[in-house]
Amino acid sequence: MRPRKGSDPVTYTTHVVMRGLARRIRDLNDEMRTIDDALTELIGATAPSLLACHGVGVVTAATLLVTAGDNPDRLHTERSWAHLYGVAPVAAGSGKTSGRVRLSHGGNRNANAALYQIVLTRTSSDPATRNYVRRRAEGRSTREIMRCLKRYVARQTFKHLPRAA
Repeated sequence: MRPRKGSDPVTYTTHVVMRGLARRIRDLNDEMRTIDDALTELIGATAPSLLACHGVGVVTAATLLVTAGDNPDRLHTERSWAHLYGVAPVAAGSGKTSGRVRLSHGGNRNANAALYQIVLTRTSSDPATRNYVRRRAEGRSTREIMRCLKRYVARQTFKHLPRAA
């Protein structure tokens, strides 16, 4: 789509703008590839097994590692790691009602969003996760299923984090 000055200035201007946008998209895609390569190298040096987890991509792994690096004092147990992410269950029952839990509203929102992306990826491509999602038939809500899956993913990712000796 090479812009050519012709009789219609609107078509010419549209082509000029479209060509400029296409160049920007191409340049941004190249920049994203460069950044992804650099992140892959850093993640490979820090926690190579994290990228091997199903559903964990370069950006989500980087988000998880940044959260871990910002909070090294909270990496003692898998439970504290889940609280940091905001995926540890919080008791929601009161009085005689017990056993009900809800999702924590605290925690690192970016890390929680990374876990959500991992769960979404697994929901579409992992047979075991799909079978778990079918628990709606048992009366579980979608929110409850997502809470459980995010907690499970937090438990799995904790095993792959680097630990200080």
